Amino acid sequence: MTDQKPLEKMPTRDPAEDNAFFPSPYSLSQFTSPKSNLSGADYPEPYTGVKRVLMIGADERYLLTDNGTFFSTGNHPLETLLPMYHIDKAGFAFDVATLSGNPVKFEYWAMPAEDEAVKSFFARYRAQFKQPLRLSEVIEEGLDDYAAIFIPGGHGALIGLPESEDVKAALEWAAAKDRFVISLCHGPAAFLAVGDSDIYRGYKICAFPDAMDAQTPEIGYMPGHLTWKFGEKLKDQLGMEILNDGISGAVHHDRKMLTGDSPLAGNALGKLAAEALLKDMAG
Repeated sequence: MTDQKPLEKMPTRDPAEDNAFFPSPYSLSQFTSPKSNLSGADYPEPYTGVKRVLMIGADERYLLTDNGTFFSTGNHPLETLLPMYHIDKAGFAFDVATLSGNPVKFEYWAMPAEDEAVKSFFARYRAQFKQPLRLSEVIEEGLDDYAAIFIPGGHGALIGLPESEDVKAALEWAAAKDRFVISLCHGPAAFLAVGDSDIYRGYKICAFPDAMDAQTPEIGYMPGHLTWKFGEKLKDQLGMEILNDGISGAVHHDRKMLTGDSPLAGNALGKLAAEALLKDMAG
């Protein structure tokens, strides 16, 4: 029996951009899987009304790190598709929007290659991911037909969303109208768009921990460190409390805010959101 060569911990070069990198083979072996934990998407009395869910996706791929390298990122497939799968099965259609109207960027290297249910669901929404709405135009037309706003995770959520006036308008609308906001992992960085508002002060959430982000370059998941800590800003700027120190698939429901800690939480967050939306619409 021959010894297996250890997996490479150096990030993999992305040939589409200068000095840009995908996660290392080793880190992918630790953090991705050919199949997801999708389960329990059974909703015998789905919603039949007209309210939809607005998904705000990442439209920028390259995240600059502290050493000048780019991390080739986007929205994480499981953090996007698993919550959407549950909410869709519960009867709620999606509109997909990005800040620019350019396509949603995905961390396609994390797509579960052997998970036909997830891949088929991605194919169903492929056209919307490729040609999303422009968020500013959605806001201009009015948001009252939406039951919730969903901001998926992936490091792509750190690019543009936290500074966006359009994201701010959407989140302030949701707070004023008592609509659900659903997010996980790095997605809650978008909450920073509300600036010095107090609408989230005292809220408790699950999100990807800053301390774990600081460790990921050691195994080549990212080619460098982040230039800022979104969890720290959520606490200091918005007065939010992040409940988790690690990642275990934890989710949390605080008023109309539903959050999860990582890709591990995608399925549980989807089920939580589907059930909460059904209950809200029934009431």
